[in-house]
Amino acid sequence: MNNLEVLHEDNHIIVVVKPFNILSQSDNTKDIDMLTLVKSYIKEKYNKPGNVYLGLIHRLDRPVGGIMVFARTSKAASRLSEQVRNHTFKKTYLAVINGVNLKPNGEFIDYIIKKNDNNSYITNSKNGKKCKLTYTVLCQSKEKNLSLVEINLETGRHHQIRVQFASRGHSLYGDQRYGKQDKKQIALFAHKLEFIHPVTKKVMCFVKNPPNKEPWKNFKV
Repeated sequence: MNNLEVLHEDNHIIVVVKPFNILSQSDNTKDIDMLTLVKSYIKEKYNKPGNVYLGLIHRLDRPVGGIMVFARTSKAASRLSEQVRNHTFKKTYLAVINGVNLKPNGEFIDYIIKKNDNNSYITNSKNGKKCKLTYTVLCQSKEKNLSLVEINLETGRHHQIRVQFASRGHSLYGDQRYGKQDKKQIALFAHKLEFIHPVTKKVMCFVKNPPNKEPWKNFKV
């Protein structure tokens, strides 16, 4: 895939940018997915015969774009997965949300349950999975009633960011599942990824800004 945007690659990991509306891994739709695309890229670039190993460390929802890291060895996959479990794998998102009356910064702690229809909802019951995020409002457009927020995920639950903001009356711009049914592209982007290299132990940090178009262009990212 010649147009795959690669931010970093070595013998152990590869860091790429997932476009909006591409699956992280294949599902029953059989639509194209990042795992397959990155495998094809490695196979073609390095002329590798047979199957290419590639470990999926984390996922982004299909409509969401941004930075992803994949492991090129099982050892790297194991070590990165351990960082995800112990919360040293840091994911920072940018989102445009509806409304301008959110506090400048804050913390959301909830319990989420995923339903059979693939929707998630917040419950008062401790039967749900605990989810936590912190956020900072970076800037606002009162004219368009939109806010740009930076979000640090401390847990990675199903549709967590979308559900937590929507439950507080601040659905994400373009979120057709939990917000307005306006057929716009969701404004959620995995902006920054920080982790420890599974072999060199060096701190790796990658930053990518969302595209300069609606609604992002209303703000200086």
